[in-house]
Amino acid sequence: MGSVGEPVASPSTAPVRPSPFRYNSPLAQVSLIGLVCFCCPGMFNALSGMGGGGQVNHTAANNANTALYTTFAVFGVLGGGIYNLLGPRLTLFAGCSTYVLYAGSFLYYNHYHHQLFAIFAGAILGVGAGLLWAGQGAIMTSYPPPERKGTYISLFWAIFNMGGVIGGLIPFFLNYHRTDARSVNDGTYIAFMCFMAAGAVISLGILPPSRVVRDNGTRATAVAYSNVSTEAVEILKLFADRRMLLIVPAAWASNFFYSYQFNNVNGLLFTLRTKGLNNVFYWGAQMVGSLAIGYVLDFSFRSRRTRGYVGITVVAVLGTAIWAGGLANQLRYTDGVWNDELDFKKSGADYAGPFVLYFSYGLLDAMFQSLCYWMIGALADDSQTLSRYSGFYKGVQSAGAAVAWQVDTHKVPLLSQLIVNWSLTTVSYPLLAVLVMLFVKDGNTAEDAESDYPKSMIS
Repeated sequence: MGSVGEPVASPSTAPVRPSPFRYNSPLAQVSLIGLVCFCCPGMFNALSGMGGGGQVNHTAANNANTALYTTFAVFGVLGGGIYNLLGPRLTLFAGCSTYVLYAGSFLYYNHYHHQLFAIFAGAILGVGAGLLWAGQGAIMTSYPPPERKGTYISLFWAIFNMGGVIGGLIPFFLNYHRTDARSVNDGTYIAFMCFMAAGAVISLGILPPSRVVRDNGTRATAVAYSNVSTEAVEILKLFADRRMLLIVPAAWASNFFYSYQFNNVNGLLFTLRTKGLNNVFYWGAQMVGSLAIGYVLDFSFRSRRTRGYVGITVVAVLGTAIWAGGLANQLRYTDGVWNDELDFKKSGADYAGPFVLYFSYGLLDAMFQSLCYWMIGALADDSQTLSRYSGFYKGVQSAGAAVAWQVDTHKVPLLSQLIVNWSLTTVSYPLLAVLVMLFVKDGNTAEDAESDYPKSMIS
């Protein structure tokens, strides 16, 4: 009931809540980056999960992974700055393209058994992976609304790990009847290359943060692209940032256990076709784990800090139980020799225990890493800052992985490897709790969430 002369809002100008399924919504963009990672690192994970890159001799894959994670450690840290300079499309496309070369190098190795190409491709992939994961981290933590970051992280993780599930089915079916084979066939590597090439193309569909509009009308971020000198200074500051220093042990631990789990559990205990089947469940468990911890981190309590503490406690308790189970299993072959490989059809009850353990390792991996990403996302909201934080996390993570693959190459006793892995994750929990106590605030602290609703909703 307005006064005379007061303009009356017409139905066409009344605010209309935009659809969450529109192309420029956080839901669509996080799903799209999930699909990119489904095709590229998802397939890479399936390949690595076979143990030795699908080869009977793990030396080439271990050396390639060492080269990969060495360059990844450098470009993971630099990746956030490069993302801020180039934007998401160029950064992601360049990163995705390197995955195809890596899979191709093992196709070459299948015929010629020269590991130099695989090592070179691994080093190039480390550069590309640093770019991809820095961009992914920025998108996953800055595009969603602050109060739903855990949900979007779990959504991404579920889509991404579906790549590992599909990737596990590829060697399972293509090598199902090769009961005496020890290395995967050419078709396995070619299938991986096709998925990875598709991921590079899909990455061109990612929108810059300034064009992403949340459901309440706020844009994801309104920052301008940076310059080289600014990024260099900001990246150097990360090494003295207390927030980043507190997350270093968790970052170092978060990929350190892969060489042990892939080579010395899945790669050592099971037949070739069973390794592929195990990977289906390993990465499927990651989907379950990410969704479960995402719910805890977003919906369990009103206070964000309380949710953080609860999330840390859940992961710590579950992690302790799973690594204890791993210890019990490892004591069965302390010399690193397992004579009778387990097969899902032939081994009966003997297969069940190691299978459940490997499944549980996947569950814990997703919960642990989702927790770390939630912590990073709770420290800021703008894309520039979060790309640097994510890049730093991936850089430290990759440095740990580079060391881990050489630990396996140098035949460090498996019991020692397990104890180190368990210790690293255990040390990280109290430090993450300190991070929550000092730096995670209750409420939403987005500095860039100025609403331009209802204009430009679907541009």
